[in-house]
Amino acid sequence: MIEKVRTTQKLSIAGVIITLIGSLFFSTKAVIVKYAFRETAVDAVSLLALRMLFSLPFFLVMAWFATNKEKQSKLTIKQWFYLALMGLFGYYLSSYFDFAGLKYISAGIERLILFLYPTFVLLINAVVFKEKAKPVQWVAVALTYAGIILAYTGELSFSKNNPGFFLGSWLIFLCSLTFAIYIVGSGRIIPIVGATKFTAYAMLFSTVGVFIHFLLAGNYAIMHSGTSFIWYGLLIAVVATVIPSWLVSSGTKIIGSNNVAIVSTIGPVSTILQAHFILGEPIFAAQVAGTILIVIGVLLLGWRRK
Repeated sequence: MIEKVRTTQKLSIAGVIITLIGSLFFSTKAVIVKYAFRETAVDAVSLLALRMLFSLPFFLVMAWFATNKEKQSKLTIKQWFYLALMGLFGYYLSSYFDFAGLKYISAGIERLILFLYPTFVLLINAVVFKEKAKPVQWVAVALTYAGIILAYTGELSFSKNNPGFFLGSWLIFLCSLTFAIYIVGSGRIIPIVGATKFTAYAMLFSTVGVFIHFLLAGNYAIMHSGTSFIWYGLLIAVVATVIPSWLVSSGTKIIGSNNVAIVSTIGPVSTILQAHFILGEPIFAAQVAGTILIVIGVLLLGWRRK
């Protein structure tokens, strides 16, 4: 019995470490995107297309594994429709809004606004699916939005001469909202079709959406400006997409999704520090105080679930 308990503890510690590393890798995305915008002439759609292009082999392997290894019934037309809807609306749009918004605002404030998505998940479930929220959850929502207002007000004082600041903030807000829709939808579809199959096919649909967007409105002139921007797409795909996706999925199997959500609160702090030391973005008191409130709010949302 003692040996069994020790094994479980080791697995739990391993799960936390794996999830922590994955969350840190995820937090590099905004910094890499901002650095690419600063150092090259690449636009949001082209960079996003490169990200999905280099991630595509990984998604195809996942789809093959899900189709050939998982013993599940074939998907119905309705299930295919929901997978396409989640991939296109929930992830393609979310990624596009994120990359487009980062053109105008700092990586630090982007991460904080993006971290509103757990509160949107709560609100969607309460309004649309009539799931009753507990008082502590509303306290968590209040803390999270108070933190955003505090950090945003402080950021605004540093961005008075940035004409695109409000547009960028609105785009990241839409990113957070559409990602929350993706999370809510995935939570209801995954138990039916399976996690691997859902992730693989939803990502493939989102990749198709990105490629179509690039073909219709892409900046083809960028292809003649050198190849330096390509490396940023590869970096985002491998370091900020494929590796952390695998690490967080592995961590979820060990410690569960609720604990993963709690460990992932390291993300905003990590992004702010990276943005400061790599991009030279300032760290100010209002941002620190706002980040603390947001992290506390998200922690409450994570711990309240059984």
